[in-house]
Amino acid sequence: MGEVIKVWYDKEGDYLEVLFERKTGYFKETENDAVMEKVDNEGNVIGFSILKVSALKKQRPLSIELKKHVA
Repeated sequence: MGEVIKVWYDKEGDYLEVLFERKTGYFKETENDAVMEKVDNEGNVIGFSILKVSALKKQRPLSIELKKHVA
């Protein structure tokens, strides 16, 4: 079985979360106010979240780079 990526959308909160790994971490700001990256304690990106997802349909396509931590 391959890796599992968890995608969760809360319609009421208009919030999307994508997790590549289930482990302890915390959210960090990115260059886009709507996007947060989730990193583990070593700084590796383990997911991301997007606030106000439906508001993005009125904007240009969302494009953001999440940099993988290299120790």
